[in-house]
Amino acid sequence: MYGRSGSVEAEAVGVQDDGLVLLPFGSWDGITAGDRVELISGGTQIFPNDSWIGTVVDALGAPISRAQGRKRLGHGRGTRSSPPKTFDRRRVGEKLSTGITCIDVFTPLCRGQRLGIFAGSGVGKSTLTAMLARNTDVDVVVIGLVGERSREAREFIQDYLGDEGMARSVIVVSTGDESPLLRRQAAWTATAVAEHFRSAGRQVLLLIDSVTRFAMAQREIGLAGGEPPTTRGYPPTVFSELPHLLERAGPGPEKEGDITGIYTVLVEGDDMNEPVADSIRGILDGHLVLDRKIAEQDRYPAINVQRSISRMLPDCHTPEEYRVMLAARRMLARYADMEDLIRVGAYQIGSDKEVDIAVRFFRQANQFLSQSRTEKISQDESFAAIYRMVLEAGADDPLADLPQ
Repeated sequence: MYGRSGSVEAEAVGVQDDGLVLLPFGSWDGITAGDRVELISGGTQIFPNDSWIGTVVDALGAPISRAQGRKRLGHGRGTRSSPPKTFDRRRVGEKLSTGITCIDVFTPLCRGQRLGIFAGSGVGKSTLTAMLARNTDVDVVVIGLVGERSREAREFIQDYLGDEGMARSVIVVSTGDESPLLRRQAAWTATAVAEHFRSAGRQVLLLIDSVTRFAMAQREIGLAGGEPPTTRGYPPTVFSELPHLLERAGPGPEKEGDITGIYTVLVEGDDMNEPVADSIRGILDGHLVLDRKIAEQDRYPAINVQRSISRMLPDCHTPEEYRVMLAARRMLARYADMEDLIRVGAYQIGSDKEVDIAVRFFRQANQFLSQSRTEKISQDESFAAIYRMVLEAGADDPLADLPQ
């Protein structure tokens, strides 16, 4: 559209009897009725290449972290593409090391898996995301910061991610003050960048923070286009766009790499069953639940083991690892059942042998599962420590009857 102050790019988001409904990528300033409108065909194109690594770009792929531009190498890539066909894809690959004990032992992550981090506000979501970006064993990390506050975006990059994490990362940023089109576009652009590196044979970690804000942006767009609000005010296109975005991550075809997707989900009032969270959970291959109660005990990452699952189990663990994990999970679950009684002093040690074992295990494991944001623990070290704690708590040896 061409107005008094220059041109403004917009997108058609709805159709009415007397014409199209347009929504601008920027501001309507200078645009009036009767201004000329010109169709731009082809959609948004980006030109990702290795020079993007270590940079921050906006939702349209323009650099915002460096004064100099970058060369356009190779062919442009559209930001809205279809995922690989089901039977062209390889299956999910081998286990990835994240350096985070709670994930590596209880909710393991595999190459090409898609995992959600479900959390309310202020329970360590950004810290956990940065730990995954720094520690996970991949070639390239692509991070999409969707609808973040400007201060938090800068803080995440400089303080949480740091120079070590930035050295292998591409960050796509769209702040909360930008238009809903740009906030939605940031998730598409980050996914397209990850697809570029997957096509080049790289192992890619794609982090989208947060997919909830992507859904909120699509809600604004849908309502502006005249869609009827349905479940909790979300129009139907929200629930059709979510699988289209999430399915683009995952294993690539033969001779290509994988995109391991991590998507954060903001839950309103810690309600894990609200419509967007429920829809996303049904699409992904597992989820981590960050628990406010655990965060209030100052244990970070505040992952609730009982409520978190990885659908890659048991295949991604060795038989030995799986048995150790099951033994530890059972004791944590038993402790959780009795926790209220234990805390108020209503349970007396010696009343139940199984509970006594669970209490001893919890006291050791709860401390071990707490990690600082700079701490990295290998998978072998994590399993060895958990196995030792199982035995020291007095539980039966989970490996005693394992065939040699």
